[in-house]
Amino acid sequence: MQHVLLERVEYQIETTHFGIWRRYLYPTGVYFAEFKSHSTFLGLPLVHYTRGICPETGKRIVAKGVIGIGRLATGVLAIGQASFGVVAVGQLGLGLLLGLGQGSTGWIAIGQLAIGLYFGLGQMATGSIAIGQLGLVKYVLAQMGFGEHVWS
Repeated sequence: MQHVLLERVEYQIETTHFGIWRRYLYPTGVYFAEFKSHSTFLGLPLVHYTRGICPETGKRIVAKGVIGIGRLATGVLAIGQASFGVVAVGQLGLGLLLGLGQGSTGWIAIGQLAIGLYFGLGQMATGSIAIGQLGLVKYVLAQMGFGEHVWS
């Protein structure tokens, strides 16, 4: 990928009724895009979407919005490879209320490794109630379970 950090970046900017798109196509064909909605809530855009590496910084931009969508995302609803929010969906979903992903945390967690405070559903699960191959809690339904009330 060509180094463009020291050059002036010519974005393709498109303003729509909902928000602003900022796009850049590297000479190698790699694509960068970012969308921020005009609507905001508590200073955060309602929707923030990112894709690719920012040509100005050479780094990925974290999608921060009420709804954040990108490889790295935060928000009330966060969707991304690594996401953090009230509801987080992604390969690593760190949710406060609901975590959904390969590795997830939250009040309710669903995933391969589900670390739930109340309920965990996954291959390895924790919480007050856990369902999975390996469960570690009070009420367990698992192939191999450890807890107060185990059904295996």
